[in-house]
Amino acid sequence: MSINLAEAVKLKSIITKKIQERTSNIHSLTHAIVEKGEQPKKSDYTLEMLEAELKQLRYDSRKLDAFIYRANIENTILFKDEEMPIVEAIELASQLRAEASFCKSLGTEEKEAFFHNSGETMLYRVALYDPMTYRNRANEIEKEAHRLSNLINAKNYQVQIEFDDSNYF
Repeated sequence: MSINLAEAVKLKSIITKKIQERTSNIHSLTHAIVEKGEQPKKSDYTLEMLEAELKQLRYDSRKLDAFIYRANIENTILFKDEEMPIVEAIELASQLRAEASFCKSLGTEEKEAFFHNSGETMLYRVALYDPMTYRNRANEIEKEAHRLSNLINAKNYQVQIEFDDSNYF
């Protein structure tokens, strides 16, 4: 059975959440608070059942990770006349978002702002660059990041991986 890469990424998140839930279930199943001399109430789930589920979830998580990593390396995206593996495109999108954020912060600065009054001397903090240039640059870089993210998302729906998700859907 095959699923597309977008579904695999979503499924990985679901499995991770289930692992956390089963771990929490195990913790709550391993101890009970009772009055002295009373017997704890038996659960429908046994520790062994939960451990078996957890073992299967961890196995599926590992296998799914390997398929996702392989697909992200073997499949490429064309962005700005450069072909790159999906994994590199994901990293580039993160870097573009970080650069856009940096440029936005520089773009919010005033070109000149009052800094301090020292007697008769007034000091000003003066930007040694044009903040408007950085505001515009941030917008352009953000658009690039969005375009790249859209290409990644589209590719994620095209790429198929072999994984049986019938236990989860």
